[in-house]
Amino acid sequence: MKDALLWQRADDGAAVCGLCAHRCRIPSGRRGVCAVRENSGGALYTRVYGRVIAEHVDPVEKKPLYHFLPSSATFSVATVGCNFKCDFCQNWSISQASGLRGTDAGEQGSVLTPRQIVDSAIRHKCKSVSFTYTEPTVFFEYALDTAKAAKTRGLKTVFVSNGYMTPECLEAIGPYLDACNIDLKSFSGDFYKKYCGASLEPVLESLKAIRAMGIWLEVTTLLIGGENDSGGELGKLAGFIAGELGLDTPWHVSRFFPQYRMAASPATEVSSIERALGIGRDAGLLHVYAGNAAIAQDTLCPGCGEALIRRYGYKTEVSGLDAGRCRKCRTKISGIFS
Repeated sequence: MKDALLWQRADDGAAVCGLCAHRCRIPSGRRGVCAVRENSGGALYTRVYGRVIAEHVDPVEKKPLYHFLPSSATFSVATVGCNFKCDFCQNWSISQASGLRGTDAGEQGSVLTPRQIVDSAIRHKCKSVSFTYTEPTVFFEYALDTAKAAKTRGLKTVFVSNGYMTPECLEAIGPYLDACNIDLKSFSGDFYKKYCGASLEPVLESLKAIRAMGIWLEVTTLLIGGENDSGGELGKLAGFIAGELGLDTPWHVSRFFPQYRMAASPATEVSSIERALGIGRDAGLLHVYAGNAAIAQDTLCPGCGEALIRRYGYKTEVSGLDAGRCRKCRTKISGIFS
């Protein structure tokens, strides 16, 4: 175990964690909601530092990030653990591993130091390191040290997150992050409570804070038929992105397929995705994309409509951009392209 950061000791010996919005009050000998931070003798420790449960070289588009170093590779890492309990989680076997299988988080995965992660990223010619697959907030100390090491070697860094971090967590790691993709799973507090074991408002506050910090931000919403895809809710969600985050914030609307505790639920209809894309465009969003569906993949110039970046699955062709501007009409495209 390694000393945890961002916590306080209570008078009764409990550790009050300040890492995510749950702000767990953890008695001695117990763990927080994430199941990877433990109070031992009145001090808080992380059980997953240096333990990688998944490592892959991915196209950055898989995060998904469409306006961040397109066509580049990113070195993706994760530990076990998550502070959400989403019924539809696609990576539940590792995100929920420490809580569901009765195993010890400190014994899962391969031992890798932050320096070894960065060395692997460079060896595989990656342009960035991504903290992803599970929830990077819960392995904050590990991600922070790795991000610092990555920056000294000229690599960019990415958080793929549910956005449930506290302001103090963002303040600590924000200077070392270049991009985030945040899941805005719904615009309903009831949905978050029922399906994720969390609440909506902290996610909205994190999104606004990330944008204000100058970290490149893209937003993903997984549409589940009959649960979070009503026109009214999507209109509010798209309006929040447009009004609070900016019209240039890319919105990825992803198609749900049966997973985990929702394995018996039907896949989302493509028509529902198409309707959501239209709602996003009607709200004024300049860049709306479909996930898990073979539509709306290309980046179009908001000035002249020219296809600037074409995508075929995870194969990306950047042909219409010149130093972040449309080659045809010179409109500036928001993002990090070099």
